Amino acid sequence: MAWVVLVLAGLFEVVMALSLKLSNGFTHLWWSLSFLTTAVLSFGLLSYAIKSLEVGTAYAVWTGIGAAGTALLGMALLGDQVSAARLLFIGLILAGVIGLRTLA
Repeated sequence: MAWVVLVLAGLFEVVMALSLKLSNGFTHLWWSLSFLTTAVLSFGLLSYAIKSLEVGTAYAVWTGIGAAGTALLGMALLGDQVSAARLLFIGLILAGVIGLRTLA
């Protein structure tokens, strides 16, 4: 169960980061509220998950999901640069997340 909660926390981190970008320095109310809400949810779920998972593993997985998901959605939705090298390294981040899950 902790792993499911941790993945959800990572997904909320992705929404949090995208909301931060779209809030434009907290000048857009709804994106700012989305940022605040998803930040609380993400950190709250991470806090729950580390009750039963090792903190280093949980934090690495949480940030890995957040970083990879944010980068991929930035490319897909926000016009961030796409290149083979970027995709390769995002794949390596995801491989690390999967590797940490299989070792835990």
